[in-house]
Amino acid sequence: MVSNTPALLTPEQTANKLNISEGTLSVWRCTGRYNLPYIKVGRAVRYKESDIEFFINGRTHEHTHS
Repeated sequence: MVSNTPALLTPEQTANKLNISEGTLSVWRCTGRYNLPYIKVGRAVRYKESDIEFFINGRTHEHTHS
């Protein structure tokens, strides 16, 4: 049986993928500093792998702005 449920990552896995600390990820989540959607069920926080990829791709730059 094939599931259509997206891959969900823990905050630890997400922080590792973004090369940041879990604390930084928590601050982003609490302050809304970056638009990185998350799923919360009870106390559990999870991130869709596709949202993380979209977040990374949205921050790709080819040159610096002056």
